[in-house]
Amino acid sequence: METFIHRVNIKGGILSPSELRQIIAYAEQLELDTFHFGSRQDIIFPSKNTNASLIEEHASYDATFFSPETQQNISCSYVAIDIFNATVWLRGTTYLYILEEFRYQPALKINIVDPKQQMVSLFYGDLNFIASSREDYWYLFLKLPGWEEIFYPVLIFTWDIAKIAEEIENVYQKVTNVEELFQYLNESLDTNNSVIEKPLRVHFRPFPYYEGMNKMGINQYWLGLYWRNNKYDLKFLKTLCEFCIENRIGKICLTPWKSFIIKGIHKECKLELEKLLGQYGINVRHSALELNWHLPVGNQKALELKKFLVMNFDQNDISTYGMTFAITMNRIQKRYFTSVVIEENKAPDVIKDFVVRPTYNVLYAKNFDPNTRNYLVYAQDIDQIDLPGVLLELTKSYFQSLGNTTTEDFIETTIQKETLAIEVYQCQDCQTIYDPSLGDDLQNIPVGTEFKELPKEYKCSLCEASITNFEKMMLEVS
Repeated sequence: METFIHRVNIKGGILSPSELRQIIAYAEQLELDTFHFGSRQDIIFPSKNTNASLIEEHASYDATFFSPETQQNISCSYVAIDIFNATVWLRGTTYLYILEEFRYQPALKINIVDPKQQMVSLFYGDLNFIASSREDYWYLFLKLPGWEEIFYPVLIFTWDIAKIAEEIENVYQKVTNVEELFQYLNESLDTNNSVIEKPLRVHFRPFPYYEGMNKMGINQYWLGLYWRNNKYDLKFLKTLCEFCIENRIGKICLTPWKSFIIKGIHKECKLELEKLLGQYGINVRHSALELNWHLPVGNQKALELKKFLVMNFDQNDISTYGMTFAITMNRIQKRYFTSVVIEENKAPDVIKDFVVRPTYNVLYAKNFDPNTRNYLVYAQDIDQIDLPGVLLELTKSYFQSLGNTTTEDFIETTIQKETLAIEVYQCQDCQTIYDPSLGDDLQNIPVGTEFKELPKEYKCSLCEASITNFEKMMLEVS
């Protein structure tokens, strides 16, 4: 198993053909013929080149080209926009504007996601910004290191996401709970937060098929490409970049499933692209059984186990439509984005000098929903030869329960609204509150007038203190 430190962060998993071509050119300087895609929409270079030499020892090796281990890639669901389900107000340009506002390198995992899609996890990051039904406002789900999982008490405005994320990263270790964090951010940043008027509802939808040439709108197509072994051929990728540049295709999008998608392919150049794929012998129609797996990068043992299970499913005509699977060799991993987890057990230290066959545990997400964050044990200490039978029974349970989510189960996927906080302004002399949502009838200030829009001569309706005597505060309401 390889240990990878050669990681190139691709902000949001979005890059231009020219940017990808530059990364390919550097990989070729290191005498590589392939590289990998990571689960956070990043690019990972192999530790050895075609001559089986460590790339750190190559004359062209430049450590500054790669992202430090302390930095995390920002993951987002831009890849799904225009081709899968989406929140009505969310546009591709919205993602691009948000990402442009990140002028620092995050050390926390940040997800910026649409709850309507299934390609990118809603809750896998440390800071998870999840689009709400209200235009330009996002829920924020916190999974900060050392913290309990919790939602931020207000909705975040689109243009405040980057500065709030940066400030949270700076201070979360100095506060003890979300209330203190909220108070600190409210005092230190000028933000346009909004009240959470209704809980986030996350509906389960089957996992989509994301490979091949597919219709997009009237005269355009999108192409999804996947390599079974996650070793992407650089010669092909370089030719593909040239095709995109010549045909004015501006973006290439990486997925968390170690594949990539090209959108906006014009009808006129579809045939040329199909010929290019054929010339390189590219298979664009893998079975759905192949596409719905998360594997650790560069882990040959996990890849062989997947091949064994997929072959068994295929031979027995087993359907896994809508399900997703993960194989993990790391028992301390606690974050998954999958329906089913196959977890290898560590051999006891007392028998480390003996060759023993590994055993596996099988876990499944409650309701088989990858976003539930609640995993249940289905079977333990299973031999590899018995895994297909166990997974077959589990798939039967999945199809039996599909579409039968109970009210109790549905509540598990919602934010329980305990309190709401609204932004108001309070007179420091008499404690009178000016609420923008109510205005001020006594002074003919209409409903919805923001505090900054009040006339300079405005005075407190009770004690007639000047407008400068008011201070911003958050008022909790049930």
